[in-house]
Amino acid sequence: MVFIALGNWQSRRADTKRALARELDEAARAAPLELPAAPVDAGPLIHRRVAARGVFVAERTVLLANRMRHGRAGYEVVTPLKLGDSAWHVLVNRGWVAAPASPGVIVTRTPEGVQRIDGIALERLPRALEATAPSSGTVRQNLDIAAFAAESGLALEPLVIEQHSDTDDGLERDWPRADLGIEKNESYALQWYTFAALAIVLAIVLSFRRGPER
Repeated sequence: MVFIALGNWQSRRADTKRALARELDEAARAAPLELPAAPVDAGPLIHRRVAARGVFVAERTVLLANRMRHGRAGYEVVTPLKLGDSAWHVLVNRGWVAAPASPGVIVTRTPEGVQRIDGIALERLPRALEATAPSSGTVRQNLDIAAFAAESGLALEPLVIEQHSDTDDGLERDWPRADLGIEKNESYALQWYTFAALAIVLAIVLSFRRGPER
């Protein structure tokens, strides 16, 4: 039946997301994989704990607007990290800063010198709904790795590091756990299974009613 097939599909999606949640938990506890100063295959690194050594390119910092923490509006601070003596860089989502109480300059501090950044490798930066922030300049709504590489001329690794290590820059790094939507998929699965059960009961009732009529 269609309802059962839909229920099975939602159950499989929930199982997939549970596996991803376990993967993220294990990554947070594992020893970091060192990111080389060379092109990498991002696939095996995604959702793994990684570490990279290099110097932040402060003038290329981007502020991602409309990021909320504890009911407050703010910005996530993304800065390229130049890896060693190579031409390669990796984008680092360094943390969150609150928006100023009144419109004004958003002050952030970028650590100088060689830094060792520890965090979780992500395939992309989390996206927000497009609003009024421009797609270029320091303050933006979203940031795409490939597009930013073309715009900036930087050779970027095909991943983003969500920074977990402390660099004494005043940014908050209490990253919210990604809402994988497991409960929603379980709810949808139960809903479809309920529809399937009701359809079966209805078919049985109708078959009994048709019997005496015949």
